Amino acid sequence: MTFEVHAQGAVHVFDCFTCAIHRMAPVCENCKVPIINQGVEADGSFFCGAHCAREKGKVGIVDRV
Repeated sequence: MTFEVHAQGAVHVFDCFTCAIHRMAPVCENCKVPIINQGVEADGSFFCGAHCAREKGKVGIVDRV
């Protein structure tokens, strides 16, 4: 069985959630890992966490525990 994900005007077809996650997840602008859980966004860029955002010069970003 397959399912479709509609995003940004395109239709993607997958047969498992894992494949969909790895194909559709945003990638950290600093370390290039897929952001599968909570990440942070700063000025339109996505990061896996506050540390990577700060590495790219973003200020005022903090991780929440």
